[in-house]
Amino acid sequence: MPRLFSGLALSSPSVPCASRRTGGARGAALSLAARAMALSRSVRAVALSLSACALVLSLSACALVLSLSACAPGRDLPPLPPAAHDGYRLGPGDTLRVITFGEEQLTGEFHVNDQGLIALPLLGAVEAAGKTPHALESAIVAGLKKRDMLREPSVVVDVTAYRPIFVLGEVNKPGQYPWQPGMTVVTAAAVAGGFTYRAVEDYAAVVRTVDGDPVEGKAPRQAFLLPGDVVTVLERRF
Repeated sequence: MPRLFSGLALSSPSVPCASRRTGGARGAALSLAARAMALSRSVRAVALSLSACALVLSLSACALVLSLSACAPGRDLPPLPPAAHDGYRLGPGDTLRVITFGEEQLTGEFHVNDQGLIALPLLGAVEAAGKTPHALESAIVAGLKKRDMLREPSVVVDVTAYRPIFVLGEVNKPGQYPWQPGMTVVTAAAVAGGFTYRAVEDYAAVVRTVDGDPVEGKAPRQAFLLPGDVVTVLERRF
């Protein structure tokens, strides 16, 4: 009997040990949960900080773009007056071939001088500048009839050499180049050796004579050019 009692007395302390183990596991779990929550809050704080930094950088980039566009070269130039679509207008520097059927003296090549005139044999100076080739044909016919030189004159005017354009600025080979129908700002730059690495490629400054007066304007790269235009390819500042 005393032995049995003593055995029960020896086995009784095991119950408090199991309780201590269970309490320790719960404490460890709670500690891990607290650490996880703290880590989650830290991650959220870092994410918010990164979002704020990204917003600041985005606003700074926008401000920089606006600042650069505000000081872009040529930004204050007005739009270039568009090219007329009512036919090619003759001007000083053009070379013409005038054919008067049945009259060899009135047939040949003639140069439009600085005053915009061509000198025809027997007829004298005829104003050509500002006229289309067809209008010049009519003017020559009218002059021949007025002087009773021909009853029913037949005249044809062709342009054999157009006056040149001038390409300056940020191109590899600036200079004077022959104009061709359909020539644009970008094709003029290509003829002049292409853009340099400093060039503004989206637009150019163009000086054009309008009603006898030179006018400077901003022309996009697809804008059509006219003979006598002076194209300046601008330089980037950044």
